[in-house]
Amino acid sequence: MTSSPPPSGVRTEPRPRLRRWLRIVAVVLAGVVATASLGVAALQLGLPWQMGEGDRNHVYDGDAGSQRYQVHVPPQHDGTARLPVVMAIHGCAMTGYGWNSMKSTTQFNRLADREGFIVVYPTQLISRNVIACWNSGDPREQHRHTGEPALLAGVARQVVEEYDADPARVHVAGASSGAGTAVILAATYPDVFATVTSVAGGEYGLNQVDPNDPGSTPPLDTARQAWAQMGDRARRVPMLVIQGERDDVVPPLVATRLVEQWTAVGDLVDDGLPNGSLQPTEETVSVPAGGGRHAYTHSTVTAPDGSSIVEAYRVQDMGHAWPGPDGDGRYTDHAGPDASEIVWEFAKRHPMR
Repeated sequence: MTSSPPPSGVRTEPRPRLRRWLRIVAVVLAGVVATASLGVAALQLGLPWQMGEGDRNHVYDGDAGSQRYQVHVPPQHDGTARLPVVMAIHGCAMTGYGWNSMKSTTQFNRLADREGFIVVYPTQLISRNVIACWNSGDPREQHRHTGEPALLAGVARQVVEEYDADPARVHVAGASSGAGTAVILAATYPDVFATVTSVAGGEYGLNQVDPNDPGSTPPLDTARQAWAQMGDRARRVPMLVIQGERDDVVPPLVATRLVEQWTAVGDLVDDGLPNGSLQPTEETVSVPAGGGRHAYTHSTVTAPDGSSIVEAYRVQDMGHAWPGPDGDGRYTDHAGPDASEIVWEFAKRHPMR
């Protein structure tokens, strides 16, 4: 007796050969996804054999989520002294310690081994930003207890606890979007970070500034917001600003505004009024080009007690880069002054008061 074809619209089970083919396709696709995931992880987090002596990987877990980071511990970490900490926050299309990393760009590890401080490299994941930027332009990422500020402050506190570091000498330096985040940390966690460095970054609340009409939002407006974020923890957090004069990603005007904003924040911290009560002293020294090095100016805004409010380096002929002779990241300028040395010298002079 011959079988009748199935009624129209009735699905039949795939034939054995088709089922085998579907299983093979599923396995291949799973392998492709796994390989791609491993590749992304390798790019963002590095490979085991890329870790040097003193490098240790960690994950911070807190109410705001989790954050991966690498710590570099110098030989001086022997339990006899509480060492300083420098957190280095990368920019867009970079990582903390994987491909095109802040670790390779700054060469902080070599400096840390010589000078005796701990380095921390947080790394942004593409699950939070598709090109690995820190989201410093997002108003949701500009407050205490939430988002990226809470994660990075949590990392800093965890490092202090786990490595018995000095809580009065925890410093943060960032590049580009990471610089914007570093400035946010100075406003939201002045009780955690002793100093802040911005390399090619901008002010707290920069997203409110119209690039076509920046004067419509004076730096004092965003300074009031940064000061308000400090709350009852308000203190003068010394800031270092490094900017290339040929930066076409973050224009020099952005650095000018940052210096003005942070000077105003210091004034507000003094007595709550923008009245120039600090009576700061301003000086500028010019360093000429020579020996294959860029010319630059070094300006200081200093309080009467001699402490820095803001220091700024403006580097001639430098674009959007971290200046320094030894870095091998994609965004380095070997003819610039050594930003890593400058960051450390600034940090050494300014423990938390």
